Amino acid sequence: MSTEEAITQFVTLFVVIDPASTIAMFLITARGLTKGQARQVAISAVAIAFLVLLFFIVLFQALLEAMHIPLSSFQLAGSIVLLVYGLHLVFDRMKADESFDINTTEGLVARSVYPLAIPGLAGPGAMMTVTLLTENYSRSLLQQAQTVGIVAICMAIIALIFFAAEPIRRLLGRGGLSTISRVMGLILSSIAVTNGIVAIKLVFGLA
Repeated sequence: MSTEEAITQFVTLFVVIDPASTIAMFLITARGLTKGQARQVAISAVAIAFLVLLFFIVLFQALLEAMHIPLSSFQLAGSIVLLVYGLHLVFDRMKADESFDINTTEGLVARSVYPLAIPGLAGPGAMMTVTLLTENYSRSLLQQAQTVGIVAICMAIIALIFFAAEPIRRLLGRGGLSTISRVMGLILSSIAVTNGIVAIKLVFGLA
């Protein structure tokens, strides 16, 4: 993989994962936690998201083929999930599950899963992107491994962004974060609708 292609993949993945839209969700998830607990939630979320995306890189295409499910059908289903997630952001209805015991590691990890790790970081767009970037029939194992490394770098950077989320919150204030969250939700909804239209055309052979 050339340096130019690696940079292109990194930018593509970083934009699709869209850490800006997940900062507000991280702050919601980390509400009421100590600084140490918040960092543990951040690390858990990026680790879980990385493992999910790794699964999509290694096995997902083969799994779809084994079940005779076309990639376009998954793209359509993913678009619907992304649309629902985006609308929750727009109408400020996204909430973290506070039923877990935050005084245990298991509780913190469970709290970081939804909606921060999935679909916040490892959302339908990211899943689709890594599947296409590591397409089994056009990419060598070395190229796929390089893409895995790029995903890991993206997740490490996002973890650092989460670590700085509290200063960002103080800088922007609750109103500023709410505005950013709603705008990003609208953008995600638009992307979901666009991807859904493309997927419908592919499913019905209209493309």
